[in-house]
Amino acid sequence: MRAIRFHEYGGPEVLKLEEVPEPKVRPGMVLVRVRAAGLNYADVMQRRGRYLEPTPLPATAGAEIAGSVVAVGEGVTKPRVGTRVMGFARGGYAEYVVTLPQLLFPIPEDMDFVHAAALPLQGLTAYHCLMTAGHIKTGCSVLVHAAAGGVGLFAVQLAKHIGNCVVIGTASTPAKLELAQSKGLDIPIDYTKEDFVAKVKAVTDGQGVDVILEAVGGEIFHRSLEALAPFGRLVVYGRASGSSNDIDAWQLVRKNQAVVGFYLPGLLSQPALAKESMRELTEWVWDRQIEIVVGHTYPLEKAADAQAALEGRATVGKVVLTVGEG
Repeated sequence: MRAIRFHEYGGPEVLKLEEVPEPKVRPGMVLVRVRAAGLNYADVMQRRGRYLEPTPLPATAGAEIAGSVVAVGEGVTKPRVGTRVMGFARGGYAEYVVTLPQLLFPIPEDMDFVHAAALPLQGLTAYHCLMTAGHIKTGCSVLVHAAAGGVGLFAVQLAKHIGNCVVIGTASTPAKLELAQSKGLDIPIDYTKEDFVAKVKAVTDGQGVDVILEAVGGEIFHRSLEALAPFGRLVVYGRASGSSNDIDAWQLVRKNQAVVGFYLPGLLSQPALAKESMRELTEWVWDRQIEIVVGHTYPLEKAADAQAALEGRATVGKVVLTVGEG
C-alpha cells in the first residue's frame, strides 16, 4: 500500500511517498481502508520531533482518518465490516490503518469522507477546550486565536451555539477574518495591524475576556494572560512556536486566574466521554447548527506541500488529504 513516511525529523521535505506492507488486523483491532486523512498541526510537530510524546522513527505520518471498515479482529463486535467510520489511527497518511474500535465513530449517511476526516480532531479539541477546560457560561466572552483555522472556526461556531458568547478572534488577513465572521465571529482583530491585548481591553471596558484558547506559546501565551479577565481561564492546547511557557504563579493568584491544558489523547483514554461529545458534534453538523469548513484538499502524494502550506499560514479551515477514489 502507499503511505507517507519520514525517516528523520525536519521540514516538509522529509515526508516521502513509499510502498509498505498492508497492515494485518489483530485481535481487538479494526482494519480501515482510508479514503481521507485530516491534516493537523500535531502532524507538523511530530515531523519536527517536537511533539509532546516523541515519535519513533521511521514513522508513517498522520493520526486522523475517514474510510470504511474492511476487517475486524477477534472479539470486535462493532463497528462491522462495511461501516463508514471517522476517527483516529496511528499512521493515518496511508491507504490502510489498524486501530482500536473505540477510536472510531460512525459517519452520517449524508457526509462524505473528506468532511468526515475534518471533524474528529479539531471538532473535539474546540468542544472540550470550551466546555471541559474553559467552562464557558452563557453570555461570557471568548478570545479565539487563529480564528480562521480548523480549531478556530469550530470554536467560533461552538461558542456561539453552546453559550451565545461574545467571540473575539485573531487572524493574519482580512480574508481570514471575513471567513470567521461569516461563521459567527463578533469582533475581528488583524494581529498584523492591531495589538490584540489593547483591542480586547478596549472592547471589554478594560476587564479582559473570560476564556482564551491559545496554541502558539511563547509571547502569545504571555500576552494572552494580559488579556484575561479576573477569574478567567486561559486554555492551552498546543505549542506551535516551540517556546516554553514560564508562569508567574502570583500573577494568577492576584487575579484569580487559571491556566488549563487540553491534550486530545488524554480525552481519548476516556472512550465514553469522547463518544458522547462526538455524538453531539455530529448531530449539530447534521442539523446545520455547525459547519465543517474544509479549506483545502490535496492528494496523498502531495502531503509535503499540504504541511508546508499549513506551516506557512497559507490555509484556512481544515486541510484534508484524499486517498484514492471515494
